[in-house]
Amino acid sequence: MAQLKITPAAASQIRQVLDERGHGLGLRVSVKPSGCSGYSYVLDFADEAANEDVAFEEHGAKVYVAPDALAMLDGSEVDYVSEGLNRFFRFNNPNVKDQCGCGESFSV
Repeated sequence: MAQLKITPAAASQIRQVLDERGHGLGLRVSVKPSGCSGYSYVLDFADEAANEDVAFEEHGAKVYVAPDALAMLDGSEVDYVSEGLNRFFRFNNPNVKDQCGCGESFSV
């Protein structure tokens, strides 16, 4: 069974954004072929759960993952970080073998 951890900081941000939107079930995470290293993460709102989605819940927030992305995301941790003026979701993914210098794409 696939595992995905959600840090308290990520859960707080997911809940806050959904509250501001006024609707939604959680964060949807998928991957797509992109960039110089192979794949990039795609984040969107999950306004409804598809039958094939796998849902992970921690700290009162849900992350939905499409089945075709599960193998690449298995064992990952979703975090929300601040670096200087930038705030963003960061994926600590043990499956990544290489990533581009800017961190936008990765290979598994």
